[in-house]
Amino acid sequence: MGVDPTRASIARVYDAFLLGKDNYEIDREVLHKVQKAAPEAQDLAFENRGFLIRACRFLASQTGITQFLDCGSGLPTAENTHQVVQRINPEIQVVYVDNDPVVLAHGRALLEENENTHFVAEDIFEPQRILENEVVRQHIDFTEPVALLQMGTLHHFNGTPERPAEIMKEYIDALPSGSFVAISHFFDPEDEDSATARKMEDFFLHSPMGSGTFRRQQEIEALFPGLEMVPPGVVRCADWWPDGPRLKELNVAQRTIAGGIGRKP
Repeated sequence: MGVDPTRASIARVYDAFLLGKDNYEIDREVLHKVQKAAPEAQDLAFENRGFLIRACRFLASQTGITQFLDCGSGLPTAENTHQVVQRINPEIQVVYVDNDPVVLAHGRALLEENENTHFVAEDIFEPQRILENEVVRQHIDFTEPVALLQMGTLHHFNGTPERPAEIMKEYIDALPSGSFVAISHFFDPEDEDSATARKMEDFFLHSPMGSGTFRRQQEIEALFPGLEMVPPGVVRCADWWPDGPRLKELNVAQRTIAGGIGRKP
């Protein structure tokens, strides 16, 4: 417990990738190592954030869902989930879940100003603990559709390769019909970018953070068991309903993070 400046934190590393100020040298070391494989590595985080924003806009404006469960929320930055969705509907309830001490401190301070946004300190890879959490149960009604977000989280699970899909099945089984699940994940496209993806993975895994698995298309699709995918399915994050025409070619980092949204029938 507590903040250890000698040990990299997933949340602080993402903050470093997003050019934030809430990180230490040990966190920036991860960024610098991954940049050796792909100088544009920061775009992994920027594409993930862009996908989060577009996904939240879609879910808030098109589905009628009024409750969001954001797993692994990370450090507050511009355009957090609650800011995006409550701009569309101020009555939407958002519950963030994270167990990083720095995230908890920042999150609680940020959320004091918003009565429809809440924070839970739990491990997102233990679904039953979250689903039974008192605060989650107080603000999320599991008899009504829920939007569940796992943005840039599951590739940081350290354990058996099949466990992330099992984790998602536990979450999805608990969701009512009409719920939506949004996931983004480091991506091995199995093409000319695969070698770079695997180099980045190696740097992540052997960095002070120690996690960051790049999965293939079918492996990411397996994280949506039993769901009907919203077109275009699991694609590169940059290709999921972009905000406008693409005038610049995607770099290798932008081509190695994918995402999708599925609906529970």
